[in-house]
Amino acid sequence: MIYAFALLIGVIAGLRAMMAPAAVSLATAYGELDLTGTPLAFMGWRFTPWVFAVLALIELVTDQLPATPSRKVPVQFGARILLGGLSGAAIGASGGVLVVGLALGVIGAVIGTYGGAALRARLAATFGRDRPAALIEDAVAIAGALVILGCLS
Repeated sequence: MIYAFALLIGVIAGLRAMMAPAAVSLATAYGELDLTGTPLAFMGWRFTPWVFAVLALIELVTDQLPATPSRKVPVQFGARILLGGLSGAAIGASGGVLVVGLALGVIGAVIGTYGGAALRARLAATFGRDRPAALIEDAVAIAGALVILGCLS
């Protein structure tokens, strides 16, 4: 199951880049995910969850702005891959498979980036505007992260 959760947290990063590390960091800080003795133990440090949580909230707001670039441009796409890999690696590390978790997180981020963009485009076309589609995507990312981490605890 750890492999599936590492992949799925990567998908969350593909939807909302900062949501995945924020969720993983909060889970680590509150003892739901044990990264003690791993290179990713910093995810549970005192201020790390707060930094990621604030960045996730900022992302939820900025995603609604019309000037926000596509998630598929190199910088945005690279950030999603990096953060999906980090989040997948953290889940993998909690089960002793850090490198596999990293790879699955990256794969999930690619899936989430392209799949999320396609789904959002379809929803926006259905609604005739982007905002409702973006809000649905926000809800899916938040709920998905909560479900994944709830299953891990």
